[in-house]
Amino acid sequence: MIVPPFERSVFINCPFDEDFAPLLQALAFCVTDLDLFPRLAPENSDNAQNRLDRIVQLIRQSRYGIHDLSRCRATAAGEFARLNMPFELGLDHGCARFGSGPTEGKSILILERDRYDYQKSLSDIAGWDIEAHNGDFIKLVRIVSSWLHRQGATAAVGASRIRRDYEVFQEWYWQREGGRGASEDDIKAYPTVQFVAAMREWVVAGRPSQPS
Repeated sequence: MIVPPFERSVFINCPFDEDFAPLLQALAFCVTDLDLFPRLAPENSDNAQNRLDRIVQLIRQSRYGIHDLSRCRATAAGEFARLNMPFELGLDHGCARFGSGPTEGKSILILERDRYDYQKSLSDIAGWDIEAHNGDFIKLVRIVSSWLHRQGATAAVGASRIRRDYEVFQEWYWQREGGRGASEDDIKAYPTVQFVAAMREWVVAGRPSQPS
């Protein structure tokens, strides 16, 4: 596996459940369309490494980290809050704070669904700039593209252009997979990492509107 350059890599720490999938996919596309590389924990399926080791490796390999804390609270009585996302945020912050060499220049963006939710579960990060997307993928793309530009990672690109590109990509992808014999249900069942890999293929191919 070819490892993307550190300066172009964006570690994405977010929920991987079905409800969050549209947001994750839009986020990954935004990063890819800006000619960066989204790095997701499931991309490395090497069973010789445990999940935590894979996550630490991705954090060390990524100049940027985007952490979504949308699943940090329980939604029903007796349900436990999900702590994976704040834990991985802590790993990334620790890498930036205590690391050496390139990791000292890491940048981190924290996202939440509703503004100030983090204060109820993670008050230690009070004072950080935390962005709320309200579960809206268009707002999420605006936040992420603007943040990456401010970090010097990309040129200024309007979120509306990224959204149009996403529509073209989706049309291309569904046509390509359908042409390979996949049904609608097959395509919907593909793992997110496969969808993300296709985003890179589309960019490398010159952002075509039709499969070749």
